[in-house]
Amino acid sequence: MNATARRQAFRAILAGEACVHPASVFDAISGRIAAEIGFESAILGGSVASQAVLGAPDHIILTLTELADLVRRIARGGAPPLLVDADHGFGNALSVMRTVEELEVAGVAALTIEDTLLPRPYGPEGTALLPLEEGLGKIRAALAARSDPSLVIVARTGALGVTSTEDAIVRARAYAGAGADGIFVTGLSDLAQLDALRDATGLPLLVGSAKAGIGGAAVLAAHGARVALQGHHTFPAAVKAMRDTLQALRDGTAPKDLPGIADGATMKRLQREAHYDAAIRDFLGG
Repeated sequence: MNATARRQAFRAILAGEACVHPASVFDAISGRIAAEIGFESAILGGSVASQAVLGAPDHIILTLTELADLVRRIARGGAPPLLVDADHGFGNALSVMRTVEELEVAGVAALTIEDTLLPRPYGPEGTALLPLEEGLGKIRAALAARSDPSLVIVARTGALGVTSTEDAIVRARAYAGAGADGIFVTGLSDLAQLDALRDATGLPLLVGSAKAGIGGAAVLAAHGARVALQGHHTFPAAVKAMRDTLQALRDGTAPKDLPGIADGATMKRLQREAHYDAAIRDFLGG
């Protein structure tokens, strides 16, 4: 599946009636596993990208080049249609344009640009939002920068958890008016907020974080959500598996006795060994 086909597949999700949970991925193999299992889409979170590339928390210190390189490896590896958290677009509206250009070339199906004030400015700790005019300018810039019209540009707002439902509606309506393909919200606390956002924008909704117990995919779908994150559990799961394996080896466990190791057939399949063996036969004469 090429990049345009992946983008069209993601658009089909947004145009559908179901709500899907994307697989949280962080490298070529995790993306390939998600595709093999049958996930309709995948997501690369900003926090996961920072952990995977830098071993650092999500303090917006990852560079656009580092993110684009990671995205390119995941997309090339055959991940499902990939939604990428592009944070604040790495700067002002001009930087947002560069972000869209780089991530489009890297193969994303969709990306989010948020209206949070990032990186954290000097002063008291706390989350703040950009003025509406600046956030709107970023979305307009993102839309102007894409060259493949099938690339999905999603406007993300944290207003539900920072200011108010009313502010979230005003912002979402403005982003929809600019031409955004969807609205991504965090801090969801009740389904009435989804209804209000859906009615105000007419756009598919993507839910990042929500109050516990608010409902599963079927409930969210009935209120306009088409994508709902389940958190980013795969990377910490991989970290635990690696640490446990190294600890066991350090403690003297024989390699043959290590638990939880993928067998040879699984590794050969995930690294597409048969494909490379065929290329060797066809092009290297052996």
